[in-house]
Amino acid sequence: MNDTMRAAVLEGPGRVKIAEVKRPEPGPGQVRVKLEGCGVCASNLTPWEGPEWMTFPTEPGALGHEGWGRVDAMGEGVEGLAAGDRVAALSFKSYGEYDIAEASAVVKLPEGLAGKPFPGEPLGCAFNIFRRADIHAGHTVAIVGIGFLGAILTRLATDAGARVIAISRRPFSLDLARRFGAAETIPMDDHWQIIEQVKDLTGGTFCDRVIEAVGKQWPLDLAGELVREGGKLIVAGYHQDGPRQVNMQMWNWKGIDVVNAHERDPEVAMQGIRDAVDAVASGRLDPSPLYTHSFPLDRLGEALDATRDRPDGFLKALVTP
Repeated sequence: MNDTMRAAVLEGPGRVKIAEVKRPEPGPGQVRVKLEGCGVCASNLTPWEGPEWMTFPTEPGALGHEGWGRVDAMGEGVEGLAAGDRVAALSFKSYGEYDIAEASAVVKLPEGLAGKPFPGEPLGCAFNIFRRADIHAGHTVAIVGIGFLGAILTRLATDAGARVIAISRRPFSLDLARRFGAAETIPMDDHWQIIEQVKDLTGGTFCDRVIEAVGKQWPLDLAGELVREGGKLIVAGYHQDGPRQVNMQMWNWKGIDVVNAHERDPEVAMQGIRDAVDAVASGRLDPSPLYTHSFPLDRLGEALDATRDRPDGFLKALVTP
């Protein structure tokens, strides 16, 4: 049996090659997953640009962390899994044909999801953000930024009985937000006009919850303006390009809670993936319209560029080995 595999290696800023490398072997408590695909995350974009702290070349498969596939081999001590099980994996070198994951970091996919892509990490992230947001029936929720994450949060908040105001810059994203249950949509173009529109829509009280899902300074500024007194601002965007400034005077005056909804506890991350599996398998959530673009592994560079440039109709790219 061939003991090599194909995997992506980032050679430098904006440069990727597909290398033939040794296929990894699982150690004790680990499984090897023969990958069916991997989602492309916006968090890859800063390394793709090549900041000073980035080291090139990367390890084979590095940056890919949204993989799913079938268990191919198991190390000693693994229980509850078998070769051939289809799983979503929380692993970190999934831009390739195989990846290694801790057995505790994979979730079995039920038969009802057979043949369907399942990038577990971002789906689980959405469910954990929703839990941290503490959204209830009757709440008014503004979601700033309707991408993959914002669309799922729109659906979850709407299903919880909240009224969602979706704010995003692209007409495509606003149309998607309406399909996923948003009661109101506002183009993200003029800062003060958006504030006035939300004020009018809420009778001057603003929003019980505001989720910032962009990861940039202006959307964070805007989100703070839209929270009502005593409300919650949930930071779901991934702010990876340096420090941010906040209007602490306004935050103090309003007495708002600010929640950084990124989870780093692996078990919490896994619970989010399990919740996502249950929701998709039961039909409560259909993420399939969100997977808008698919690329083979040898076009990973194009997938990263599309994630950066967001051409019309783009939402989420998947890469297949």
